[in-house]
Amino acid sequence: MAKNEANDKQYTNESIKSLKGADRVRKRPAVIFGSDGIEGCQQSVFEIISNSLDEAREGYGDRIIITKYLDHSVEVEDFARGIPVDYNSKEKEYNWKLLFCELYAGGKYNNLTGTNYQYSLGINGLGMCATQYSSRYMDVEIFRDGYRYELHFEKGNPKGELIKEPPTRKKTGSRIKWLPDLQVFTDIDIPDEYFEETLKRQSVVNAGITFELRREVSEGKFETSTYCYENGIADYVNEFAGEETLTPVQLWTGERSGRDRDDMPDYKVKMSFAVCFSNRDKKLEYYHNSSWLEHGGSPEKAVKLAFVNQIDALIKDRKLYKKDETRITFADVEDCLVLVSSSFSTVTSYENQTKKSITNKFIAQAMTEFLKHSLEIYFIENKLDADKIANQVLINKRSRENAEKTRLNLKKTLQNNSDFTNRINKFVDCRTKDIERREVYIVEGDSALGACKQGRDAEFQAIIPVRGKILNCLKAEYDKIFKNDIITDLLKVLGCGVEVQSKANKDLSN
Repeated sequence: MAKNEANDKQYTNESIKSLKGADRVRKRPAVIFGSDGIEGCQQSVFEIISNSLDEAREGYGDRIIITKYLDHSVEVEDFARGIPVDYNSKEKEYNWKLLFCELYAGGKYNNLTGTNYQYSLGINGLGMCATQYSSRYMDVEIFRDGYRYELHFEKGNPKGELIKEPPTRKKTGSRIKWLPDLQVFTDIDIPDEYFEETLKRQSVVNAGITFELRREVSEGKFETSTYCYENGIADYVNEFAGEETLTPVQLWTGERSGRDRDDMPDYKVKMSFAVCFSNRDKKLEYYHNSSWLEHGGSPEKAVKLAFVNQIDALIKDRKLYKKDETRITFADVEDCLVLVSSSFSTVTSYENQTKKSITNKFIAQAMTEFLKHSLEIYFIENKLDADKIANQVLINKRSRENAEKTRLNLKKTLQNNSDFTNRINKFVDCRTKDIERREVYIVEGDSALGACKQGRDAEFQAIIPVRGKILNCLKAEYDKIFKNDIITDLLKVLGCGVEVQSKANKDLSN
C-alpha cells in the first residue's frame, strides 16, 4: 500500500473536525431544511415568511408582501415592529449578529411565561440565520425606533457593518431580499404553485391577514395575487364544499391547559375546527401555529378517535346497525367529511424543523375530548343533521364492504389467465404469443364460430363465442356484472383489469 494512501485511512485525534459559521448549514442544509433540493429551498423561504407572520398574529401589521424575481431571488416585506438589530446589553452583542449569524438565537424562547409570541411558528431560533447562511446574498432593510437599518450578507458572511440612519418612511417594518445559493441547494427555481398554495393556506388559518404575491413576469413588470380569508377556516370550508352539502358548516373553538408529562409545566392550546359533511367532496387539513401538518400527528389522531367514537354511538343510539353488523371505521367517516383544523400552543413538539407533524400527547388528548363534546352537543341540538350523517356513514360503510367483497371475488375469478388448466369454454386461441400481433374476435353463437374459424388466419387471430344477448354493463350493478360468466370470460381472455370510477365502488379498481 502506498504511504500516502495509508495515511489517508488513519483515524487519529486530528481526524475529528467541526463545522463552523455558515458551513454548519451550507454543507449540511438537509439537517435544518429537511432536504438539499427544491423542498429545502422552499422551506428556507417559509422560515422568513414565518417571522413576518408571527408579528402579524401578535397584532403588528396585517399585510405581508412576497415577491418572486426572475433570477429566483425572493423578497419578504412586512409592516410590523421591525426586527430589533441594535446593541443588546444583556448579550453584550449586536442583535443583528445574533439573529442573522448565530443558530439558536431568537426572541421566542420565553413564549410559555412571557407575553411575546405565545403561539409562534418560529420557536427554535434557526430559520432566519439558516436562510441567511444558505443564501448567495441577502439584503436586509429595517425601519424601527425612528431609524432605518441596513445589512448586507454574501454566502453566509456579513459584508460591512450595520448601517443606521434617519428613516425614509414613517411606517415600521422589515424587508428581506435574498437569493438561495445553488452551491447549497440543487435547485432554487421554486414553482409559482408553491407560493400560491403556501400563501393560500396561511391566509386560511390567519383570518384577516392579507398576503400579497408579486411575480416578476418580465424585467420590472409584476403580476399580483392577493390572499385573504376574513373568517379563516370557516370561509375556506364553505368555499370548498359549496352549497350542496349534507350539513351546514360548523365552527367549534376552544382553549385548554395541560401538560404532556406530570413533571412538566402546564401550557395552553387554542383550537378551532370548521366541519361539514358532504356526499360529493371530502377534505382533511390540519394546521398548528399556522404550519400545515402534512403528516398530521396529534390533531389527526384526535379527529379519527373522536369522530368514529361519537358517530358509532349515534348509530347505535338510532339502532341503525343491522344484526351482527361490524362497527364503522374512520374510512367510512372520512369519505363524507370536510374538516379543517387550526390550533396554536405555547409548547409544540414538532417532528423536526420542517414542522409537518406534531406529537404532543396533551394536545391529542385535549382535542379528542373537545371534539367528542362538540359532536355530542351538535347531534343533540341538530337531530336532522345527525340522522343525515349517520345514514351517509352507513352508506359509505356498506358500499365499501360490498366493493371489497366483489373485489375479492373478482380477483379469485381472474387470478389466472386462460391456460390449459383454466380454459375458457369454446375459446379458439391463435399461435403467436406476440401481443402486438394477437387479435381476438367476439362472435355470437356456435354457428358464427364455425364460419369464422374456417376463414381466420390462425397465426394471429383468436375467436371467442358468446351466447345470446350480453349484459348491459352501463345499467347493471357491479356485483351482477362480475358474476356474469361471459364478462369474466372476456376479462380472462383479454388479461386486463377493471377501472371503476364510482365513488362508492372505488376499491374495485385496486
